[in-house]
This record gives sequence, structure tokens and C-alpha cells, in this order.
Amino acid sequence: MQHDRRPGASLSPSGNESVTRNFDKSVTPDTPDIKADSWAATLTPRLAQFVAVARHEHVTRAAQQLQMPQSTLSRSMVRIEKDLGVTLFARHGRTVSLTAAGRAFLASVEKALSDVERAAESVQADADPTSGKVAFGFLHTLGSETVPGLIRAFRADHPRVRFQLVQGYGEAMLERLRYGDLDLCLTSPLPDAPDLAARRLDEQKLRLVVPEDHPLASRKRVRLAEAATELFVTLEPGYGLRRITDALCAEAGFTPKVAFEGEDPETLRGLVAAGLGVGLLPPPAVPRPGVVELTVTAPRAFREIGVAWLEGHPDTAPVAAFKKFLLSRRGQLLPR
Repeated sequence: MQHDRRPGASLSPSGNESVTRNFDKSVTPDTPDIKADSWAATLTPRLAQFVAVARHEHVTRAAQQLQMPQSTLSRSMVRIEKDLGVTLFARHGRTVSLTAAGRAFLASVEKALSDVERAAESVQADADPTSGKVAFGFLHTLGSETVPGLIRAFRADHPRVRFQLVQGYGEAMLERLRYGDLDLCLTSPLPDAPDLAARRLDEQKLRLVVPEDHPLASRKRVRLAEAATELFVTLEPGYGLRRITDALCAEAGFTPKVAFEGEDPETLRGLVAAGLGVGLLPPPAVPRPGVVELTVTAPRAFREIGVAWLEGHPDTAPVAAFKKFLLSRRGQLLPR
């Protein structure tokens, strides 16, 4: 599995949406503002009326379709032409036909209105209580067992809800929450920021992982200070587990000497097996040969795992249901 810290890395299981895109804000700095005197603000309210007249080539029939007075519709078409400074219709008594400019304008307007229809249908579908979408982020270390188990349990009662899944490191996912690209994320440590809400769900013990031929390998328990002279393999700065590792080592009275900084805990475990150093890591999904995992007795080595979301952000029905489900798993999130 590719472990990618770039903001665009995403993962989706079979049967759910697969998305690979840049996680930019929905309104980017180069998106022009809609000003009061812009074409968008001036013309948009009358575009559907223009299309109806153009298709019927008859103002009365178009007015009947739109359920509005014919005189109002006629004035609206005159206003569009006046605003544009272009004649869109040739009048023939009670009927009309498009000019060349009108045909060109119609093609673009129909596309724009079609995009609006699709956008409206999409957001309605995503909010549907039974078949809507949840954009859910999670840490790499929770991807092999914890998240699949959660989704399987949730979909037992909500079989049609779709998931857009994003796997990454904590800080990147919190930014995606802020951008609106994620509804919820499982992260560690829990964020302490006024714009984010978070609830603790579980805690996970961290172990000192040493090569099987290491002098400490014959032990079951160890104080972290006993590893003060060792070389450490760790995650890169910016990862929550790296911050926790540094804090625990500081509490034990030393700064770890780092031999390697990576992005994937299982890669670190493999490098421990190769004798490159020791590591402070969560339990593996599958036991790794070549290493011994020691319980750390002092300081207490663990990480809190919780769910985070954007404070004050309204939830759609499927997101609210999945959030309630996650909160119901307090103390039962991780396999024991």
C-alpha cells in the first residue's frame, strides 16, 4: 500500500467511491468573486427563462411551462438583450427564433444549467439518509483492522451508505477537515484547536520494539530510560506518533538519537528487525518476525485515538449516523 503524505492521496474500498484529487478549498483564491454588477449576478435569474423561450420559440408556451405571466417573461427577455447589448431573438408575431448570437448563447447557457442540475442532484444524493456519503479519514496504522471493522459493523445497519476514505497522517487530515474535504477523521493525538471538535474513543499502548538479538530482547518489560543510548527509527516530524515519541523520551530524561525517519510504522518495524535501531510503535496487525515487542513500564507509553470534526459544521444524515456510531464505540474501538 502506498503511504503518501501528499494532500491528494486517497483510498476507497470496493463498492465505494474512489477519488484521487487535490484537496483544495472549494473556493480558491483564483476563483473570481461574484460582484453585484457581474454577468453572473445580472443574468443568472433569467437564464432558465431564456432557455425555455429558445426551446419553445414561443413566449406564451414558455410562460405556461414556467408558470409565470407572459408579459413578465417578455420583459425578462428584453432585459437580457439590453444587458448584453446583443439581439438574441428574431420576433415573428407571436413566435420567436434565435439569432446566431442567440444560438451561441443558448449552447453555453444549457451547459451551465445542466451543471447546476447535476450539482444539486449530487449534494442531495450525498445527504440522503439511507444512501448518502461519508468522507472519512484515518491514520495509516488503523487501516488494516480497525477501520474495516468499523465500516463492516456500521454497514450492517446502513448497507447503502457510501464511504469516501482517505488515509494519511494526522495534521494533513485535520487540514482536510478544515477545507471541508472530510466529514470525520480518526486521529492521534486529539487536536486542541478552537475550530475543531474531538472526542476520545480509545487508547493504544506503545511498545519498545527491538531486534530479536538485542540485549533487551530477553525481557518482557523495560523502562524507556534503558533505551536512552540506542538509535531510534521514528516517523517523520509532523506525524502525531513522532510527537508522542519525542514527548515520552523527554519524560524519560533523554532526546532520542534518530537513525531513520519514515512514513510507515511497518517499515520502521522492518528496519528494527534489520538492526538499524529500536522503535516506539503501536502493536502490529500481524506479528513481525525478527523483532521483540517490550511493554514500557515508565513512563506510561500510550496514545489516545479519537474522532475529530469541524466545530459548528452541520452534519448530513449519514454523517450524523456514522458519528453517533463512532461515539458509541468508546473503549471498544481497538482490538484487545
